[in-house]
Amino acid sequence: MATANTPAYNKVLYQPLSEIDPEIKNIIDKETWRQFTGLELIASENLTSQAAMEANGSILTNKYSEGLPNARYYGGNEYIDELETLCRKRALQAFNLDPAKWGVNVQPYSGSTANFAALTALIQPNDRLMGLGLPDGGHLTHGYYTAKKKMTASSIYFQSLPYAITPETNLIDYAGLASQAKIFKPRLIICGASAYPRDWDYAELKKTATKEGAWLMADIAHTSGLIAAQELNNPFEYCDVVTTTTHKTLRGPRAGLIFFRKDLENAADLEKRVNDAVFPACQGGPHNNTIAAVATALLQVAQPEFKAYAKQVISNARTLAEALVAHGYRLQTGGSDNHLVLWDLRPIGLTGSKVEKVCDLMGITINKNAVSGDASAQVPGGIRLGTSALTSRDMRNEDIKIVADFLHRAVQLSLLLQKEAGSKLLKDFVRVATTPEEGKQGYLQVKQLRDEVAACASKWPLPGVDVSTLQKPTGLHEY
Repeated sequence: MATANTPAYNKVLYQPLSEIDPEIKNIIDKETWRQFTGLELIASENLTSQAAMEANGSILTNKYSEGLPNARYYGGNEYIDELETLCRKRALQAFNLDPAKWGVNVQPYSGSTANFAALTALIQPNDRLMGLGLPDGGHLTHGYYTAKKKMTASSIYFQSLPYAITPETNLIDYAGLASQAKIFKPRLIICGASAYPRDWDYAELKKTATKEGAWLMADIAHTSGLIAAQELNNPFEYCDVVTTTTHKTLRGPRAGLIFFRKDLENAADLEKRVNDAVFPACQGGPHNNTIAAVATALLQVAQPEFKAYAKQVISNARTLAEALVAHGYRLQTGGSDNHLVLWDLRPIGLTGSKVEKVCDLMGITINKNAVSGDASAQVPGGIRLGTSALTSRDMRNEDIKIVADFLHRAVQLSLLLQKEAGSKLLKDFVRVATTPEEGKQGYLQVKQLRDEVAACASKWPLPGVDVSTLQKPTGLHEY
């Protein structure tokens, strides 16, 4: 705390957020209330632990530490070196990896920066890569482009060709990938997805990569927690490099990891290439507070309780899928092997944008998403759902059935609102959902569902928050 001799210009350093910046404090309070009174179903989100939040908000944020342990550009890093070395050790332990065969860089700020650093390490500008196409469930950083624009650095600086899922089964077309690779001759094949509800055949991918002389890289951002818990196929048995975020199924803070093989005869320098690609090629000093939170999360991942959590995440996703199918809805691939469900809304005449908006109004957070056959990823015909966050709030299968019923009612309400809007324009849809109009029932049903969702969600704990003392903040966006 400040002393009697603390100059006025430093007194602000000792005051709590609520005193010096009540505006920001109020925004945090509103977001806390939104998470407490809502149901989080975005597949790329989760709820991290109180311990991870404590580490992430620690004094470690003050330290600059460009470089690697025992090779820094700044002094005073003896404890940061200890931290980063421990985080590396825990990352390898969490995924049951032999440190003689695998190494890891824990400095990436996010999954996207981890991916670009990995590409920088593995291939040269204008080299060729292949990744799952975005409309088929892939990720922007896997080489996505449109007919008019190269959308990301992975397609701006490299030549990319997407592979696809089969129209009949919506599963990865491994035979088609192999045929494309034979012609395209990629230097890198990327596997992994952001909206694919099934597991991967890494052995089949390795056959193609080996035949064509390509690196094989897995981006397991969505499924890494389930892989660490040994609930899904293991990419480390076949891949040269594996990247992941740490905030999805790993349940940590927002950051990234790059794992790399250390025992490749044809790439003995891969460790140096990856480390140099992270710094200085793609980013500056690491965020040590976040690395501490990552280490804490990885410690949790290595515990038996986390395996039980991962099992429940998958069980909840399957329960959600079964409940939606029972209502007569179409899911891409018909179900799920992981944490994710991809719901095709086109058979009932709705877009993902409208259902996302209605769910937002009633306190259920989801995201619109392209489904197989969509003409454009910008006009998606489906929504993506995930069960990681609800599982972190203690929900089990019977509770997920209640959530599925909310989603069913939200979709039926969306059909009513679309009819009452008198057009298919999103702005008209939003107007009838948020504005009372004589003779129309949609607005009233939105409010009723919002109240029911809030009552349901508020029964559950929220990690890092003492909900017994939580008070409704001012300035909420209420309709």
